[in-house]
Amino acid sequence: MNLTKKLFSYIVAIAMIFTLTAFAGGAVNAADAKTYQLSLQNNGKTAHTFEVYQIFTGDLSEGILSNVQWGNGVSEEGQTALGDAAAKAEALAKSTDSLAAKTFAEDLQKYLQNGTEKEVAANQTASIEGLAAGYYLVKDKASSQNQTNGAYTSYILKVVKDTTATTKLDVPTVEKKVQDTNDSTGKTSDWQDSADYDIGDDVPYQITGSMPANIGDYKSYKYVFTDTMSKGLTYTANNAKIKIGDTDVTSSFKEAVTTQEDGSTVVTWTCDDLKTAGVELTPTTKVVVTYEATLNTSAVIGSAGNPNTVNLTYSNNPNKGGDGETGKTPDDKNIVFTYKAVVNKKDQDKKSLKGAGFTLQKKVNGEYKDVKSFTAGDATTFEFTGLDDGEYKLIESTTPAGYNTITPIEFTISATHEETADEPKLTELTVSKVSGEATFTADKAAGSLTTDVVNKKGSVLPETGGMGTTLLYAVGGVLVALAAAYIIISKKHEKAE
Repeated sequence: MNLTKKLFSYIVAIAMIFTLTAFAGGAVNAADAKTYQLSLQNNGKTAHTFEVYQIFTGDLSEGILSNVQWGNGVSEEGQTALGDAAAKAEALAKSTDSLAAKTFAEDLQKYLQNGTEKEVAANQTASIEGLAAGYYLVKDKASSQNQTNGAYTSYILKVVKDTTATTKLDVPTVEKKVQDTNDSTGKTSDWQDSADYDIGDDVPYQITGSMPANIGDYKSYKYVFTDTMSKGLTYTANNAKIKIGDTDVTSSFKEAVTTQEDGSTVVTWTCDDLKTAGVELTPTTKVVVTYEATLNTSAVIGSAGNPNTVNLTYSNNPNKGGDGETGKTPDDKNIVFTYKAVVNKKDQDKKSLKGAGFTLQKKVNGEYKDVKSFTAGDATTFEFTGLDDGEYKLIESTTPAGYNTITPIEFTISATHEETADEPKLTELTVSKVSGEATFTADKAAGSLTTDVVNKKGSVLPETGGMGTTLLYAVGGVLVALAAAYIIISKKHEKAE
């Protein structure tokens, strides 16, 4: 009996030694299991929510993964469908074609599970720690970049040691420009963000869209310009021309024109797949739209101006070949200004005077041409609206009765506006080189240049029946009396002889 107890005690002791040894060995192995840090660098313009999945696991040595098995980021269904992990890894390693890795990443999408999310702000880096050695897929969360000013990163596959995954993405840009022409000098500006024009003028516009640096990753590429014109601008349908380099691609775009309730006009030019336009697309490709819109009688006078904006909608998910989701750029804006001259008719006592008519002329190509005329009536204030910079002449076409006609007034309207700005502003409005009797007062906000035009009464000349006639009669009477006296004296003198 004692021998049995002793034997049992020995067995328990030996079992405990083996258990403790196994536990200690496990603890050592656990301590030796190294984890790694994956840094996610977002070089995009928007915040990204990334998902990280472990595709393969294995032993890591000097950047090489051996003893490869499927990781916990791939479902059992996926592991079965995709086949042996080691064989798949070996095939990827031997491939010299980057398309093989992209195709593998696409094949994985429906089998992903157990992802780790990490949000990274624009132009920032954030890290995920505690990752086991393995081969990881980094992707954007579904729908997270739809209708933003961003794009989805192309799939990123990384062997995880302490390493960094940098987004592989880019977005196009769009800008809207206008040209400014001075009719009097004939000078036309370069393409810029502001201009001034007369009401009735055709205003030339240019839109330029760019390509993303990774345009080659897209199988198709949607491209839509949306142009919004204020109610002071009238667009004539189908007058736009669209080019890529010297190639006219207008026929590849569908134009749609919509008038809004506030009187503005929205024009869209849509190409569902720019890669079918017959021109090779590269990162340096530009798409250029040119058209004209007429400054109409609804134009806003003064510093508020008549704005025009454009944005670009574009394919932004290269992982889906360009189909489906899209991004949209911020609006780019320019503005057209127009002004008015206000003439107040006064008499020499500075009182309002009726009965005047005026014609305003503008120098165009060296000759003065009529801009607008007012016929005589009860009006004493005359507004010539919708003017741009240039040389003008104000002619009094009808003069109030009893007043002298003014000498024509020649003057030059000058304006300065920001040529390159996100929100272009009218910075200065003046009148210079005035000839004739007029002094203009400028109001930049109202866009007005105001002056009083004074008529003076004609001279009061002598008339029949007036003081002039009386004076003549008086002088004549004196002369008659002197003549009569001379005759009488002469006769007396003769008798005396």
